[in-house]
Amino acid sequence: MTIPLGCKSHSYTITDREGRVISSGGLLTEVEYNRVLNDSSSASVTIGVSDAECCNQLGGVRSWRHRLNIYRGVSLMWSGFVLNPRWDVESMTVQAVDLVGLLDRRVPHQDFNFTGTDLTAIAQLLIEDAFFPDDPGHEIVVIGPSGVTGGRAYPQNIGQTADHLRDLADTGIDFTAVGNTIVIMPDDFCEVVGRLTDTDLPDGLSVTEDGSNLVTRQIVAGSDESGVVGEAGGTNDYYGLLELYSEQTSITTTAAAQEAAVAKLASSAIVPVHIDTQSLTLSPDAAIDAASLVPGWCVDITTTATCRDVSQRLKITGLQVTESGGSDATPGQEQITLQVTATGDTLAVT
Repeated sequence: MTIPLGCKSHSYTITDREGRVISSGGLLTEVEYNRVLNDSSSASVTIGVSDAECCNQLGGVRSWRHRLNIYRGVSLMWSGFVLNPRWDVESMTVQAVDLVGLLDRRVPHQDFNFTGTDLTAIAQLLIEDAFFPDDPGHEIVVIGPSGVTGGRAYPQNIGQTADHLRDLADTGIDFTAVGNTIVIMPDDFCEVVGRLTDTDLPDGLSVTEDGSNLVTRQIVAGSDESGVVGEAGGTNDYYGLLELYSEQTSITTTAAAQEAAVAKLASSAIVPVHIDTQSLTLSPDAAIDAASLVPGWCVDITTTATCRDVSQRLKITGLQVTESGGSDATPGQEQITLQVTATGDTLAVT
């Protein structure tokens, strides 16, 4: 039996590179953090200065040297590197970025040339290489192979590692950061972590169609030196012909370009219906665990509240959590929202 989402208060620690706790006792008056699919996530907390000792601790916080860790109850929900600390008269605001944000400041430290290698293995090797010279403490979890292979080259010192991962995410994998872990999964991974209905979204929701992302034919070009091009798809009986050309300079073989085009088509040739929950609060009675709301996993959502009835399995692409208005006597008001998108690789219209 799943415990209801509930309403919980947040706490924090700020730790040193060696793990030593720098600060944990200040009062959180504002909390905001997110989880994001195929990109870096961020967090911001405002900490009230309670006494001279607290002030002394917070005065020692430094960018990139220290990590912000946010807990919901006893669950670690977010962890990342302090990026922009700001000290005010009675409070301090800490803005931070996750492990993927650190990969935006890392480059390949050797030449990589992959042939016939699954994209999940390529992503894992790029991450391990990025952290090898100076490892802040990380784990990599690979859910399974993508089934897409390459044909990829990454010269030493050229390009940011996170950008290379984003390119791979366009052609067959997904990735996300949770705490100290980077999770890599195949693009079609969709393990269900909960089920939601109209009663779980008491403020209502919107059902929308995002035709801007619909493509029926994909063309992918590799590096200029290779001159390779791959293509997949064609004219759809219902939607007609919608073509998209893109370049991935890391691709070096025709087979890799072809597989990239097929993978991109699988993620773009889907019925563009999705349920928009970006500004809605999940009910505290929703039978779902907040810690399990990880981008890349899925939820089943059924709604009959609008003229467009939908019962659909949707992939979580983002999670945002905020808490504000806290005091010594009472916790702040918590709001949890999801961003989701359609799954599947067929253009069957219902």
